[in-house]
Amino acid sequence: MNLQNWQRKNEKIKADYIAAKKADPKKFEKELNLSWSNWGFGMEPLEVSLKRLASNGIRFIELHGNRYGEDLGYKSKETQKLLDSYGIKVAGICGMFSTDNDLASNRGVVRQRAIDYIRRNVDLGHDFRAKYFLIVPAAVGRPAVIDDMEFARSVEALALVADVFEQAGIRGAVEPIRSEEVSIVHSFADAERYIVQLNKPGVQHINGDVYHMLPGEGHISETVIQYGNRLTNLHLADTNRRALGDGLLDLDTLIMALYLIGYNNEWCYCTPEPLGPGGDPYRSMYGMPDPKTLDELVRKTVTCWREREGVVRAL
Repeated sequence: MNLQNWQRKNEKIKADYIAAKKADPKKFEKELNLSWSNWGFGMEPLEVSLKRLASNGIRFIELHGNRYGEDLGYKSKETQKLLDSYGIKVAGICGMFSTDNDLASNRGVVRQRAIDYIRRNVDLGHDFRAKYFLIVPAAVGRPAVIDDMEFARSVEALALVADVFEQAGIRGAVEPIRSEEVSIVHSFADAERYIVQLNKPGVQHINGDVYHMLPGEGHISETVIQYGNRLTNLHLADTNRRALGDGLLDLDTLIMALYLIGYNNEWCYCTPEPLGPGGDPYRSMYGMPDPKTLDELVRKTVTCWREREGVVRAL
């Protein structure tokens, strides 16, 4: 029986993985860095979140970029003390871009808010020695297009502040998001075009998300390999945007692809962000989810990831 196209691609990735591991096994010795994006935990106190992550063996966190104003957000000293007490390091900062701070807005005052927001939260990342900062080129929750100048306006606005990433030693990472949530930059190809047009050394990377890659890419793992030099963080959720193992995501092939691009290094992270389905996930920011539900979400996801990574590493 002839294989389907996606099956042929899977078989090639598996063959390439086995051959590469046999040729240079040392490159495959280090495990992938597993982190967690905490803004989906809503208004839960950070210490409760850190305790949950630490108890599940997670040693990195993607912090909510919550410095929305001078008086808001994480305070560096007290937050660092909490992080240290649970043995958790900050992988990156999740930039949150809504209609209040939209880089692509046709209102100058809104674009200025986005610029100011980036400055404050890159400072946050610098304080915690974060490796990346997630940039969304247009507002999440606004899928309707304003006009045909959004892409150009977003690039122009980000260019005004893009040097702060290089100065802080943080990778600016552009995230492609599905068209049901944002108006521009829906694929890795779109993100690369955005990066090239911006032409700033501090913004050269992509923050992927496997849920957004389902409609945006032809084959998730093949895209990972194609853009391996750009990828610095990968958000994880199953095909239903729930815990890993609850859907149809081909984790084994994805893990092989990540090892093939040398993703098991200190600059790159795999970061679960299982937010559930819907068009505007930002509502999760200010909810108060049931702690037991979150405990199970993390436990199931980490167990599934570690199990599948173990299977792949044993090949």
